Amino acid sequence: MIESPVVRTTSGPVRGFWRDHGTPAASAAFLGIPFAHAPIGDLRYAAPVPPKPWTDVREATEYGATALRTTGTDTLIPEPAVAGDSTLNVNVFTPSPDASLPVLVWIHGGGYTEGSPASPWYDGSRFNRDGVVTVSISYRLGFDGFGFIEGAPHNRGVLDWIAALEWVQHNIAAFGGDPNRVTIGGQSAGGGAVLTLLGIPSAQQLFHRAISISGALADVPLDEARERSTRLAALAGVPADVDGFRSVDEAALHSLQSKSASAKRGLAALTDRLANGLAWGPMIDGDLIAQSTVDALRAGIGKDKPLLLGAADDEFTMLAEREEAALRLIPPALLLRPFIRNRDTRRAYLEANESQRALGTAAMVGRYISDHIFRIVVPRVAEARLSADAATWAYRFSWVSPTKGWACHCLDVPFWFDGLDRVRVDALAGAHPPQSLADEMHGAAVRFVADGDPGWPAWSTAPGLSRVFGGTGPDVAGDAYDSTLALV
Repeated sequence: MIESPVVRTTSGPVRGFWRDHGTPAASAAFLGIPFAHAPIGDLRYAAPVPPKPWTDVREATEYGATALRTTGTDTLIPEPAVAGDSTLNVNVFTPSPDASLPVLVWIHGGGYTEGSPASPWYDGSRFNRDGVVTVSISYRLGFDGFGFIEGAPHNRGVLDWIAALEWVQHNIAAFGGDPNRVTIGGQSAGGGAVLTLLGIPSAQQLFHRAISISGALADVPLDEARERSTRLAALAGVPADVDGFRSVDEAALHSLQSKSASAKRGLAALTDRLANGLAWGPMIDGDLIAQSTVDALRAGIGKDKPLLLGAADDEFTMLAEREEAALRLIPPALLLRPFIRNRDTRRAYLEANESQRALGTAAMVGRYISDHIFRIVVPRVAEARLSADAATWAYRFSWVSPTKGWACHCLDVPFWFDGLDRVRVDALAGAHPPQSLADEMHGAAVRFVADGDPGWPAWSTAPGLSRVFGGTGPDVAGDAYDSTLALV
């Protein structure tokens, strides 16, 4: 009988379990290990504190509780919600607790309000097979993690990321990871989290490389965060301070948080997202986050850390496509006028995206949403780091989903994880997604985590140069993000 692996952490011993033991694909999983105390009672809206130590071996064979309370039925990535109070956990996947391997710490996405570290898409077994220890982490979501509260620390979700990374530094060696070779990675809001951490001076000692996949930056101004919290308090009928919010049931507050951000739906919701940005997310609090992420990177923060980042061609075009009936009679130039107010800039942007414009207003608006939230981040960040002489590699994901019709949001995640056989991937990538593309993308990620170089020229040595995955043109292109330049 194969003995289950037991590892001693700084809080106490944990028992995991083996998968495919005795094969080249062997991987041990340790699930639901708390890196902080349950954020309830007096710790609700507090900074994370270390968990209470234990002496008996703790079973780590099931995912811990998640901040996500309801499992979504229409999410692109399967995101299980696990009930419970102790929502600040890590999941560790390792090929050998006796090794000293590079580490990938994964931060899930979900717009800073949803998402789950328990997704089967984030299982690290394929990274383990290729010599990388993988950790997925949880954090407080929405208002709990990012809302402005008088009497409570700002950016609690960011503090959760930092606490999880501190746990990695103190414990990962016992799981076979090298604490001096830690890469942080994430997709969507998780990719934005990576860029946020890259620009925080106090987080620099906690990681050594960074991967941002379709990173969505929040950078919520402090005044806007305060206004949204004031609206939420009014809806809840309580004072806008820590005691007032603690007096409201968690489920009731969650149901009100979207109303305090915006009550709009359909096309109005799309335009509201463009005008006002993400409702909840890291705020520029003047302390932990003193300036916008791009400004921090331009100032040289994180310049010693290699960065790999990119986006898909049509991240959110599906959202605009749902409103095609309402959009088809509106000229794209007219619809974009409130968002690109300068006429010359608007004309240049439309001309640069003429092929998309020819597909109709929904396709053009979808491309603009994708550019505005995701794709523009790539040249902005890369150019900011170029001015600081920091090494940056860019990519562009152009493979079109046969089921969705676009190179859409989340489609690239199973390629990066080499998980094309995982549950529900076929709904997004079709029945026969190209394994060769997964080999290329996963291989690039492994090379970057291990050596800090994914295998093509860096943006910092050849400005504008990007690796194009799944496209019909050259594999490496100097104009991969030219269509966004009118917006920079």
